[in-house]
Amino acid sequence: MTAFALPRFVAPLLRHSLILILIALLVFFSIQAPAFTAPTNLLTILESSAVLLIVALAMTLIIASGGIDLSVGVAIDFGAVFALIALKDFGAPWYVAIFAALAGAALVGAFNALLIVGLGIRPFLATLGTFFIGSSIQRIYTDGGGPIAFRRMEQGFRDLAAGNIAGIPMEIVIAAVVLVGYYLLLERTNFGQRVHAIGLQPRAARVAGIRVGRHVAVVFILAAASCALGGVILAATLRQFTPLAGQSYLLDAIAATFIGASIHPRLRPNVPGTLLGVLFLGVVANGLNLLGLDFNLKSALSGLILVGALALAGLRGRAG
Repeated sequence: MTAFALPRFVAPLLRHSLILILIALLVFFSIQAPAFTAPTNLLTILESSAVLLIVALAMTLIIASGGIDLSVGVAIDFGAVFALIALKDFGAPWYVAIFAALAGAALVGAFNALLIVGLGIRPFLATLGTFFIGSSIQRIYTDGGGPIAFRRMEQGFRDLAAGNIAGIPMEIVIAAVVLVGYYLLLERTNFGQRVHAIGLQPRAARVAGIRVGRHVAVVFILAAASCALGGVILAATLRQFTPLAGQSYLLDAIAATFIGASIHPRLRPNVPGTLLGVLFLGVVANGLNLLGLDFNLKSALSGLILVGALALAGLRGRAG
């Protein structure tokens, strides 16, 4: 498609359009619903966005490598159920339960890696298959999909959702640690640079000597394992395993990643952009609730935001 020139002042506006719209939404909700700016409500937005941020960061890593993962919800659920099995059936300490959650979710990533790298199946189809298989396993394990409660949960594990550090809720602390870890991995390591290279030009990456298959496998395993932390938070919050609970984060994670890519100079998935995308969705959902509007509008508005962000990104890309 032919590139065209934009006025000098328009390009910066397009690049920072997501930030400008987010600021506009903050002002709008602050005026229409004064309770929106209350510290407790702002903290609520951050807490409710913690699990989504963890999943969206995993999706950012995968999309940066040129793939997609429709099974992140399965990884979340496997993390939750493996943690509860360790706690309930084996009486393991909370830190062992976390390790079990990471291992359980990593199995999902390893299965995806086997399908994609070992068998050459495209990521979309491979992870779609994993989604169906993982969902069926959960229904079978729970005799049809009923929750498995564990009310006498060890306090150390419970504190992962109900505890705090210096007044900051643990969900936010965990999400912040994952955020920093992903930023350093993608932006400050050779591995991250190779992942971006694979996502941009996989053939050129192979010619350059990058072991594409090995890197893609690590990406899917690491992303799935980090999603387990979201499952741990859900299990600690609800004190039970709820089958298929992780599936509700899939579309929002994809939306946050692509919305965030619109702020990158080369329109690439990036950690700061994903953070903004998650906050965007959190602000919209919270603001609509405070305004008393139909919560179902969230999906429509999120879709409009995604389309708008991609349209602006496409316009900026065409302008060169």
